[in-house]
Amino acid sequence: MTARRTIWEFQTSAGHTAGTDLIGFHVEATDGSIGTVDKLSEEVDEQYLVVDTGPWILGRRVLLPAGTVTRIEIGERKVYVDRSKDEIRNSPDLDDGGPDQETDTPGRFGPYWDPYYGGRIL
Repeated sequence: MTARRTIWEFQTSAGHTAGTDLIGFHVEATDGSIGTVDKLSEEVDEQYLVVDTGPWILGRRVLLPAGTVTRIEIGERKVYVDRSKDEIRNSPDLDDGGPDQETDTPGRFGPYWDPYYGGRIL
């Protein structure tokens, strides 16, 4: 039986190595650029990126669980995610505190964010 992956950890195929500084990397949605990485958490079961969207959506900062990252290109300084600009624009508001496992899963970020939690609901 395969263990269900959590949205709060990087996919092995994404190419993330613990300790790699992604701050300032450009973030690419499936349909274009959305901003830059402002913060990175590598805590066990709480891995996520905070992305500064700049003027694209009025300087909003959004939280993207690490499980949405599909690949990281160190040479290009880019992080690619499996969400569209519209999905990110319509994502839940970010509280300054980051995710809370007891209240966020499957609440605020799942199943909307979690393709492994009963399917991707958008």
